Amino acid sequence: MREEIDVFHDLRRRLCSGEFAYGTKLRAEALRKDYDCAASTVRENLLRLSELGLVDFQEQRGFRMPEYAPERQHDITATRIMLESEAACRAMRQGGVEWEAQLSAAHHKLSHIESRMSARGMTEELLRLWSAAELEFHQTLLSACGSPLLMELHLIVYYRYRQVNIEADRALTDLAENIEEHKNILDAALTGDEDLMRRRIYEHFKRHLVLGESAQTTTLVSLAG
Repeated sequence: MREEIDVFHDLRRRLCSGEFAYGTKLRAEALRKDYDCAASTVRENLLRLSELGLVDFQEQRGFRMPEYAPERQHDITATRIMLESEAACRAMRQGGVEWEAQLSAAHHKLSHIESRMSARGMTEELLRLWSAAELEFHQTLLSACGSPLLMELHLIVYYRYRQVNIEADRALTDLAENIEEHKNILDAALTGDEDLMRRRIYEHFKRHLVLGESAQTTTLVSLAG
């Protein structure tokens, strides 16, 4: 039997990798066979994931993948921009040479995987490797911000963002842009230019602000310089 923590992390990975279509019913009795555990263990973990916004839960309907809604995608994206911009700028003020080296190493790893994706196309193995490396890069970017709460909130929003944008990730729709934008973020971090960092982060995510210009979006543009 797998440890319960493994069930949680693997379910989270599957929920954010496009394995389940939007609105799919998540049946604990069926999922438990994947983990050789009790259905109650799966239900407990699905409930935890629902508290993080990755699963919808209703008493009479049970657990489901969230339905796609452009308003939700836009809101998640805007929130990620705000959190990541603030945390990255704090990290730039407080991080030193060691942080810069760690970020450069994380980018090197991510860039290597993205080059393989560009040459070979997407596979399940590359998706898993890229998902882990992309998270590592963005978490390393923020790691010197000095706020555990900000890091925790960013991680919650990060997984919601991955879940709602997984179709574009799997289709490699934005791969060329992602490669360039990750390099631009690294360069901004190494220059110590906070206005440039806010602009690079905004440029990285703006295509998923699907509702177009709004008061919220205008604010983000002004913050980006």
